[in-house]
Amino acid sequence: MYKIERRPSGYLLTFGGIIDEAEMKRWASESAQALAKETSAFSVVVDMRTLAPLKPEAQSAMVEGQKIYKGKGMTRSSVIVNNAVTAAQFRRLAKESGIYQWERYIDGTRDQCQKLAVEWARDGVDPDLG
Repeated sequence: MYKIERRPSGYLLTFGGIIDEAEMKRWASESAQALAKETSAFSVVVDMRTLAPLKPEAQSAMVEGQKIYKGKGMTRSSVIVNNAVTAAQFRRLAKESGIYQWERYIDGTRDQCQKLAVEWARDGVDPDLG
């Protein structure tokens, strides 16, 4: 399951459950359509608290989707995760897609995890420094 929502400061992406390659490719395609009209910089908050680790085929489609966001103007992204396996997997994928330096990973069990995610993505307040 995935959702793409446009917010005033950027996008909220939600991923949950088991996502296979076909569904991840649909997400990348829908993302490209949603981003086609973007003309200025934007940020992204990604909520992956209920996402199962991705299989290799789905990971490749995720990398392509990440590249689309970066190419259309994404300045920063925050990823909220609930387990170390998913966090490690997405750190590696972010390095592959070239967005790692603009991305922060936030423990979804932390108090105010959504607030921390928005503060990084929108305002550049680094959650790793506080």
